Amino acid sequence: MNRINKKLKEDKKLLSIYFSAGYPRLEDTKVIIENLEKNGVDMIEIGLPFSDPLADGPTIQASSTQALKNGMSSEILFNQLKDIRKTVSIPLIIMGYFNPILQYGVEAFCQKCQETGIDGLIIPDLPVDVYNEQYKAIFQKYGLINVFLITPQTSIERINFIDSISEGFIYMVSSASVTGSNSGFGDEQTSYFNRIADMNLKNSQIVGFGISNNETFTQATKHAKGAIIGSAFIKHLSTHGVDKIKMFTSSILN
Repeated sequence: MNRINKKLKEDKKLLSIYFSAGYPRLEDTKVIIENLEKNGVDMIEIGLPFSDPLADGPTIQASSTQALKNGMSSEILFNQLKDIRKTVSIPLIIMGYFNPILQYGVEAFCQKCQETGIDGLIIPDLPVDVYNEQYKAIFQKYGLINVFLITPQTSIERINFIDSISEGFIYMVSSASVTGSNSGFGDEQTSYFNRIADMNLKNSQIVGFGISNNETFTQATKHAKGAIIGSAFIKHLSTHGVDKIKMFTSSILN
């Protein structure tokens, strides 16, 4: 069974952390992953930096730009992670845009993910229909789960279609905005969370965008399996570096 599915079966709310690979420094990737697992994180999204990240707010864009300046690339990331499964057992997901994966070669990229011990991919700009028709068989061949995003604007028909072809969890974007742009959830988001919960989808939902502290984590996970934090963690890294990760995870989980 894929590590993502095993983790989803655990009787707890899951904390997933996103960061840009190669930030703050090129060689920080592996250290950050190991420290996150050590300090209670359930799942990690490793951001593959891209020059035109459409869904990302200024904080993640800036970290992505710096990572690219530092020299990060798909090949370097795979090299950095080649022994990661000797020290890390939680699910690892690469989140990135389709262009670098296409340039690398979709099958070659998926094969490399399998060799490295990556469990899944999140590709915000790969349309679900295109994935289903052209790439699903390749992902399955290499044991990779592809995670799709839904927003408050996604139609019921689309959500049901995404649910029908998903094999892990659904990434529930809390609002129709870029990452890092909200603080706290209002009535609109709460009713959206309730609406999706009432659909009784076969796949668990994990909420992302706008989660930055214990309060928003608790709100987001009231009706969902877990929550993803990106911008707030990157801000923490920018201020405190890689040595104070425990300070951040404790503030969310306690």
